[in-house]
Amino acid sequence: MPPFDNGGVGFPVVAASTRGWKEALVAWEISGRYMETCNCDYVCPCPLTGLAETTHGTCIFAMAYSVEQGKFESVDLTGAKFLVIGRTPGNMGEGNWEVGVIVDEATTPEQREAIGAIVGGQAGGPMANIAPLLGKFLGMEPRPIDFKGSDGSWSVVVPDRVDQGVEGARGLGGEFLHLDNAGHPASNRLGLAHATHSRVHAFGIDWEDSSGRNNGHFAPFSWSDS
Repeated sequence: MPPFDNGGVGFPVVAASTRGWKEALVAWEISGRYMETCNCDYVCPCPLTGLAETTHGTCIFAMAYSVEQGKFESVDLTGAKFLVIGRTPGNMGEGNWEVGVIVDEATTPEQREAIGAIVGGQAGGPMANIAPLLGKFLGMEPRPIDFKGSDGSWSVVVPDRVDQGVEGARGLGGEFLHLDNAGHPASNRLGLAHATHSRVHAFGIDWEDSSGRNNGHFAPFSWSDS
C-alpha cells in the first residue's frame, strides 16, 4: 500500500476491485472494545473544541480496537484486532493526518482488506466522517496484538511498535467519568482516563511518555455501514 493523497476518499485497500464493495457499499457491522492514548494532557481538548485545539498544537494518537463480533459481507471479523496510529501536523481539525494501521497478524488477507475499507471510510460508517481529514497513508502492517483489560483498566501491546495503558478516571462518587456527545468516531460516549504509559514507534512516528499526565479514552464501540 503506497502513500497517497486521498482527496477525502479514504485509504487504498488491497485488491479492492476483486470484491465489488467500492462500486456498491456492502452490509457490515463490527462491535467490541476500544481504547487509546494520545500526547494531549488529560483531559484532551480535541473533542471539547471540535478538533480546534490540542495541548501541544499537534497530535499523536494510537486508537486500538478489539472486535468481539463482526462481519463484512461474508467475511467474519470476530476476534480481529487493529490499531489506527496517527500524527497531525497541526490541530486535528486542520487535516493532513498521517495515518498507519496495524492489524493482528492472525487476520487473513480478506479480513485485512475489510478492515482497510472500514477504517479508511470507503465502506461508510463512522470513519467515513473523518476521511476528509486524512492526508497521507503510512501503510498497513501485520503484527501480534495483545489487547486486554476490564472495567476502566485497559492495555495494548504490539511488540516493538506500541505499548500503552489507561486507567479510568473516577468522580467523587467513585464511578467512572464519561464524556457524552463527544462525536468521536469510536463512540459518542467516551470513558475519561489517564494514560499510565504510551510508547509508539511505528510508521516513522515516535513518542514515549510515562508521566501519567497524558490523556486516554476507553469505550465499547459499535460500527456499521448505516
